[in-house]
Amino acid sequence: MISFTWLSRAGLADTPKGIALPEQWHELTGYIKITPDNIIKILNPNPEFGQNVMTSLPMIVAEELEADWKKIVVEMGPHDNVKLGPQFTGGSNSVRMYWKPLREAGAAARHMLLQAAAETWGVPVEELTAQNGIISHAKSGKSANYGSLASKAATYPIPKGMALKAAKDFKVVRNSQKNVEGQKIVTGKPLFGLDYRQEGMLYAMIQHPPAFGMKLQSFDASQALKMPGIKDVFTLKLYEDGFEQGGFDTRSFNDLLVVVGNTTWEVMNARKKLIVQWEATGDTKDTIAGRGTKREVIVPGALETTTAQLEKMKEYAQKPAQQLRKDGDPEAAFKNAAQVIERTYNAPFLAHNCMEPMNFFAHVTDEKALLAGPLQAPAWTEPTLAKLLNLPPEKIEIQMTRMGGGFGRRAYGHYLHEAALISKKAKAPIQLIYSREDDMTYGIYRPMYTATYRAALDANKNLIGFHVKGGGIPEHAIHANRFPAGAVDNYLAEGWQIPSNITIGAFRAPRSNFNAAAEQSFLDELAVAMGKDPIELRLELLKRAKDNPVGKNNDYDPDRYAGILKLVKEKSGWGKPENKKYSRGVAAYFCHNSYAAHVVDIVMKNGAPYVERVYSAVDCGIVINPDAASNMVEGAVVDGIGNAFYGRLSHKEGAPEQNNFNNYRMIRHSEAPKKIEVHFVQNDIDPTGLGEPPFPPVFGAVANALFKATNKRYYDQPFHEQIPQPGSTLDNKKRLG
Repeated sequence: MISFTWLSRAGLADTPKGIALPEQWHELTGYIKITPDNIIKILNPNPEFGQNVMTSLPMIVAEELEADWKKIVVEMGPHDNVKLGPQFTGGSNSVRMYWKPLREAGAAARHMLLQAAAETWGVPVEELTAQNGIISHAKSGKSANYGSLASKAATYPIPKGMALKAAKDFKVVRNSQKNVEGQKIVTGKPLFGLDYRQEGMLYAMIQHPPAFGMKLQSFDASQALKMPGIKDVFTLKLYEDGFEQGGFDTRSFNDLLVVVGNTTWEVMNARKKLIVQWEATGDTKDTIAGRGTKREVIVPGALETTTAQLEKMKEYAQKPAQQLRKDGDPEAAFKNAAQVIERTYNAPFLAHNCMEPMNFFAHVTDEKALLAGPLQAPAWTEPTLAKLLNLPPEKIEIQMTRMGGGFGRRAYGHYLHEAALISKKAKAPIQLIYSREDDMTYGIYRPMYTATYRAALDANKNLIGFHVKGGGIPEHAIHANRFPAGAVDNYLAEGWQIPSNITIGAFRAPRSNFNAAAEQSFLDELAVAMGKDPIELRLELLKRAKDNPVGKNNDYDPDRYAGILKLVKEKSGWGKPENKKYSRGVAAYFCHNSYAAHVVDIVMKNGAPYVERVYSAVDCGIVINPDAASNMVEGAVVDGIGNAFYGRLSHKEGAPEQNNFNNYRMIRHSEAPKKIEVHFVQNDIDPTGLGEPPFPPVFGAVANALFKATNKRYYDQPFHEQIPQPGSTLDNKKRLG
């Protein structure tokens, strides 16, 4: 095997229709294998949960390789972060971080094939060309496909520093390719963690406490053990006392009460027969290490209730907060202002609700461990796993399956750790499965947020001061150096947070998903107060940030930001008379290195607001696979509309009040827009990420359109609970004045 940067062994392959895979593969660079029959296999290094990296990342390799895409076979690589790099799906980083390494791998392999042809034919390599999987020598008329040259090419050292193609010469990249797993997905092939099977495998489920702030006191499993198919019921701890957690380790509940049996159905039924006593945890202490630091965190033991949390947030909002950024003299600006506009925005905890509930397979012995399942960040999970199992990393194999959704939920590997410990205790291969109720009540939520925005206007309605003060449970969402920082002379950003035992984690565009909602809603209110069109106000501020920026830490590019606003204005027909039948809202935001803007068009449908159309503009640099990119934006739009209107998870005495889709409202098919039109800014900037950036501005665009539709501002998510529904008490009160 020839090493190249990040290199790994290969597993089972996916085969083009009608082609049988041969036994013999010739390996060029770690990502590429070629058969004598000219089938090219490209290894995908990153976990896949629907963002289509299984197609887009191999496309990057194929582009520089000058391969025939029809001859390409794509395979999911195993976990090997030493050889394959970060292997992290999150932060909109998959394409961004692999863009250069994969191009270099393709270019190096192409050069090795050219060398093989040059040596075989006795001609200078400079006289050869590679195109569509064929090497040609114009002077002699000779040509050969890659397969016939692969065995010789594989013997050469891998060259470095090969020239990469100019963007204008791309043939695969920037051209839509179908999802390489599309046929398997729609025909129900076993791709996902829940599909994984092994001979002798048992099933396990965990009974966790009914509320955050409670732990196991005692249990009686006598009736459960009498149920058909049940092998064992036992307890174990996820982390022993004093265990040093990694930066992405988390636990909602530490004491695991486990039921193991032959089938999922038998285990679920036996779990209902457990008689369990719970008790309060009291305050606990966690030791967390990572990024060269170690800290102790006190986790409060209170049984929290949403109404009390809201009151506590109001109290904290009045207290002094941490200063995150200050430009000019905002205090003087507000003191001398002719008009001050102040608004407060709130948002609840949100559950990820991946369509595939949490699961993982584990087979752990004293000598080694095999694990398989859906996981966003295997490299972050393995070190803790090695400590828990007391095994060296080289004795641990993690196979990555396709994920049925992720959105940050699967970046935290506690369920993998649980599966491994259960397998070790049961001395058998097991598959741990969470029910939907388990998943929704187990934590790792989007935090609960609030933010107060203030703007100071002078007598001529010029913006002279801007202040944002945000807080949350257990973190705030403020990005201090984001727009409109850098566009206002007097600017202040502050943040505060309240500790909690309700576990939180990354949720598609962490923090930005709330920050954008509040900020973009406030900017629209500011535009009304200033008598300006909302798009023109944003463009004026961005022009100021470009021509005469305030401060030096502004983390956005004003030109790219303005570019998406201009594009969405053009494509949506903003301000044109033919669109007056719609209540229109606009929002734009920068996060995860990319820029996105939406115009949302609302109509009244059966007496209730309905988002009928959405126009989207995105600048994410070079778009690898346009159809797949459009799909991602469309998904973000639907996801954003659903969460803005309906998403909410509340607690009473520490217990989640929503535990399934009967009381945690998700967007319905009939509520999705009839039309989502996606446009990308065309430039040659290296890819800057796409999975998250389109999501946050959806919330603000919906809120701004709702104001046009109902003549009322909505400050608390989800909006659905505040909008009078036809025939409802809220509606009757509105009708009665």
